[in-house]
Amino acid sequence: MSKVPMRRLALVAALLVLAAALTEWVAFGTLAAPVQRAIGPAPAELQARAVSFPSASGAEIHGWLCPGAGGHGAVLLLHGVRLDRTYMLSRAEFLHRLGFSVLLIDFQATGESRGERITFGDLESRDVSAALDYLHQMLPQERLGVIAVSVGAAAFVLARDRPRVDAVVLESMYPTLRQAIADRLRARFGAWAGALTPLVCWQFKRRLAIDPERLRPIDHIGHLEAPLLLVHGTRDEHTTLAEARAEFAAAAPPKEWWAVEGAAHSNFLDYAKQEYEQRVGGFLSRYLVRRPVT
Repeated sequence: MSKVPMRRLALVAALLVLAAALTEWVAFGTLAAPVQRAIGPAPAELQARAVSFPSASGAEIHGWLCPGAGGHGAVLLLHGVRLDRTYMLSRAEFLHRLGFSVLLIDFQATGESRGERITFGDLESRDVSAALDYLHQMLPQERLGVIAVSVGAAAFVLARDRPRVDAVVLESMYPTLRQAIADRLRARFGAWAGALTPLVCWQFKRRLAIDPERLRPIDHIGHLEAPLLLVHGTRDEHTTLAEARAEFAAAAPPKEWWAVEGAAHSNFLDYAKQEYEQRVGGFLSRYLVRRPVT
């Protein structure tokens, strides 16, 4: 092949890389932008009341608190990136039917909670601690559980000085932010795009003042000090099954694993409703419900 076609190929390749990088630059700005909106009242069957409390993230966190049966425990629900508490409504409804109290929140910069930017688990981790503090104050006699999805799961695991919990369900959690970025680049553009990971990580430092190396849930999952159910879809391209298995290996017992066959990075309750309610409901009931002494 002559030098001229080779140069043209090299130029085309360079332009493709530049186009992908620019696309990711714009997409990154979109992903980090706040997604705030009025939520309105909760469905009547939840008998929920609107609540708010301050967080060390700098935001006033808004949510719903749904009362349950005494002694059945309370569950904090944590949504994924660019979502809000309404994404967790179907989980709240099935937990409410089982007698649990439930707290649904909007992370900072989402829903009705103010904030300048989404930080993929960094500032959100402070919202987790604030929400658990609030639940301990409101329901001091109840055992506490958590169901956390994707970035919500990362935020829970990354939370410093997190109040105690008695059971944790983590769904579709990324192991490190660097791996999450690489996985999404490859899923979007192909295997070669993983090479753009350093560029996107640089954006985190420059545009959000966040070092991606600080966001490594896999380094902290072994210190949960609570029974864990780790849930992951077998067809998830945003976090691979192998990465999820590595998270499970790093977690301390007692721990349980559920690979949702055929599921991607999706709402597992919608995908496998009956099995989800049996597995997750049974897990939380086992650790949160206070049994009468006989």
